[in-house]
Amino acid sequence: MRILLSNDDGINAPGLKALETIARQLTDDVWIVAPELDQSGSAHSLTLRDPLRVRDISEKKYALSGTPTDCVLFAINHLLKDKAPDLILSGVNHGANLAEDITYSGTVAAAMEGSLLHIPSIAISLCTNKGHPAKWATAEKHIPEILSNLLKAKFDSYTLININVPDVIATSVKGIRVTRQGQRVYHDELHECTDPRGKKYYWVGIVNHDGSGEAGTDLDAVANGFISITPLSLDFTHEKSLTKLNEIFSKEHNNEAA
Repeated sequence: MRILLSNDDGINAPGLKALETIARQLTDDVWIVAPELDQSGSAHSLTLRDPLRVRDISEKKYALSGTPTDCVLFAINHLLKDKAPDLILSGVNHGANLAEDITYSGTVAAAMEGSLLHIPSIAISLCTNKGHPAKWATAEKHIPEILSNLLKAKFDSYTLININVPDVIATSVKGIRVTRQGQRVYHDELHECTDPRGKKYYWVGIVNHDGSGEAGTDLDAVANGFISITPLSLDFTHEKSLTKLNEIFSKEHNNEAA
């Protein structure tokens, strides 16, 4: 089995080292293409106005001057074009990707790109608390078995898996929960500052949020010490609204015809 690894924290991130440790428990054919620099919050963005430059780190390991999406695109369409990977793993992200986090996440975006290219893709994140060291060993302990089980399932088209590991030591993980994406209340921070020349500039601060989530959500699972596994779909169509709009515009069309 061939596995491609990427992330959004950059080629030197400790989470990428943890992910490689995890992947090598499944296969020896592990390839790594990750951003040269931290791309956190880049979401599913492509580099369109600048060239992409690649740096060879070691055998099967490359740094790319682009986003996580660029990394997967480069790997599949160029580096591994003769033999595509059987699985794409993104992470292990330093910090949770829960609820609305996924709309910003470069970690999830790398898995999105893999899914769009019809390759089973999984994003993995480690929840952390400010001021406390990240518990990479927890992910390294539990994720390999989870991946082995996930590989037994057939991935639907345009579907990816989002895994979040709670901020507890390995022996304190209470289990696994298959969850839906949660929702919470956000309080975005934007700081207005002044530079030494008296000119104003703005800095996006830490995104704060309230609420631990309803039962059955990713938020609730990790808050209670469980590993959360959430299937995500790239079909963003809202079926309820689709039905409602069809009814509205069908009536309008009939009225015009009358």
